[in-house]
Amino acid sequence: MQHFIDYIIKNWVETIGTIASIIYILLSIRQSIWCWSFGIISAIAYIFVFFSAKFYATMGLQFYYVGISIYGWFFWLHGNRDINVKELPVDRLSKKLSFILLIISIGLFLVFSFVLRNFTDSPIPYWDAFTTSLSIVATWMIAKKILEHWIIWIVVDIVLIGLYIYQGLNITAFLFVVYTIMAVVGFIQWKNSGKKSELT
Repeated sequence: MQHFIDYIIKNWVETIGTIASIIYILLSIRQSIWCWSFGIISAIAYIFVFFSAKFYATMGLQFYYVGISIYGWFFWLHGNRDINVKELPVDRLSKKLSFILLIISIGLFLVFSFVLRNFTDSPIPYWDAFTTSLSIVATWMIAKKILEHWIIWIVVDIVLIGLYIYQGLNITAFLFVVYTIMAVVGFIQWKNSGKKSELT
């Protein structure tokens, strides 16, 4: 127990990021707009964590998270065109948008992997590029309240669990075990909420 407490104290920034991240995902499952405030706190904390761990692409991703959180906050408030419905409804991914996002993901992966491989000392450039590319797309999707973003997160979270254990980020690895479970719950709840909105 003392070893765990010492680890928490020593890695207090990572701990703050972990707690804020869990609150963020809980609130996003409930489709609460306040999820974005905790997303910003988490992203700022993890800028420092990932810089220390040499996860440079993932660190850069945190700056994107800050920006997309502000955008998501605004879109969830003002993106609904139906003035009779207060809450922004859950949307589904179309075939056309799926293809566009696939192309974007591949393009991002090629750029990030090239930069990480040639200009940084990242120990896992391809995996870092892979998870970063998908995370960018998935976060944009949640800002647009698209259901299928949860599926992408499940894939990303499972890969990241292994990467964080490899880098000794044990608290963060635990966070992503929780994330994986919660992503499954989030997918089910968002899917069910979409069905309810179709009936009303």
